[in-house]
Amino acid sequence: MLRPLANAALTLAGILALAGCSDSGAATVHFPTWHNDEINAVSRMSVAGGVVTTTSMKPDGSLETVAVDLTHGNKLWAQPATMAGRLPGMGVSAPAIVETAPGQAVVVAVDPVKKGRWNAGVVARDARTGAQKWTRPVHSTFGPQRCGPYVCLPEHTALSTARVVVLDPASGKQMWKLPGIAEVEWSDPDRVLLLRLAANPMIESYELKTGKLQWQQPIEQALGPGIDLSGGWAFGATSDNLIGYVAPYTNPRTKKASTFGLFSIKIGDGTINWMRPSVVRVYPSGSPGYAPVVRPVDRQGTYGGFARLDSESGRVIGQIPASEVPGSGWWLAFPDRMEKLGFLKHDAKGAAFDLTTGGPVPVEDQRGWSFCVTDPKPLPLHGQAPGFYSTAAVCEYDLATGKRLASTTTPPPWFTGSQDGWRLWRDEKGAVHAVNDGTATAPGMYG
Repeated sequence: MLRPLANAALTLAGILALAGCSDSGAATVHFPTWHNDEINAVSRMSVAGGVVTTTSMKPDGSLETVAVDLTHGNKLWAQPATMAGRLPGMGVSAPAIVETAPGQAVVVAVDPVKKGRWNAGVVARDARTGAQKWTRPVHSTFGPQRCGPYVCLPEHTALSTARVVVLDPASGKQMWKLPGIAEVEWSDPDRVLLLRLAANPMIESYELKTGKLQWQQPIEQALGPGIDLSGGWAFGATSDNLIGYVAPYTNPRTKKASTFGLFSIKIGDGTINWMRPSVVRVYPSGSPGYAPVVRPVDRQGTYGGFARLDSESGRVIGQIPASEVPGSGWWLAFPDRMEKLGFLKHDAKGAAFDLTTGGPVPVEDQRGWSFCVTDPKPLPLHGQAPGFYSTAAVCEYDLATGKRLASTTTPPPWFTGSQDGWRLWRDEKGAVHAVNDGTATAPGMYG
């Protein structure tokens, strides 16, 4: 997921000029499906132990941690939630959920428990019953994340004493810690890859049981000097590699854009596989680790055409030249398998191209998925800093007319991702949907 650390003006509306659409997939009524409209999910969703958890916004603008049964979609429990120290451009934080035994999991979230110098409390609960297991006071945090069999928690993020602690999800016991601020980008039972948020940002690999540093790779080695994470970043994994994207950020003082682009490193040793500097990721589109679609930008800030890259090799596997990009006033759209790229014009005739050949295709009968809302409004959160947005939803459109389709088809896998055959997504009203269609495990747009 794109996570801008500053420059809140870089809203979804500004990014959408790069976005895309898709053909409809087959109806999935014969697969196990459910939807839950009791909640208004505003964060991403996390799954473990047969439970889905997300952060929901109540009608009064307060937040709550919600747990839902993965198989049936029924709400299991809800508890008040907050964000203490998270920056608006990062979006609403999702709870962490970690499986502690087969069919058993713990949900870890930030509760609005203020005591003394502590602004909130990190609370762990049984995923199915909501029974409290342990608590830990925090001054400020970006929110807990699962890292293998543990929980990684950035603490004191608003202070000079910022650190990351690694906790046992069952007991809350601290396993190890490291100074500074970091975010989990990938993990398995043995190791975790962290993005160190520093003046010289880098990816570091740690042994999970001991906290031993295995390797580190400065992002500047892949993209060049001048990295500034204020523009945002996104990561996704494919087989043995981690693919990262750093977005450009224009310094308001110098008016110069920071270094940006896409790169791949080996999870095993941090070796750089390939790099694509000076390209921007388009939205909506797949995870960097699944189906990266980009546009090159030259030194004068002029955008080129569109290219879909192979996440394993970084090679171009389909592109549309800049000369074919139709004027302005469009939003991007992609089909289920992203073999075409559509230019959606609301209530007007759009255009579509074959991403393999780069040639135009008849727009009639072309359907595509694009953002439901192109001018999103900040969430009216109570007691939080302004500027938080919910995760975006996609809707299906007829590219020939630019009209939205009242379809009941499932959003494409490149958007939803899949875990153990289950695909989850929120609609534009925040209701949570799921389908168990056996799609191979893969990351979605938000990683």
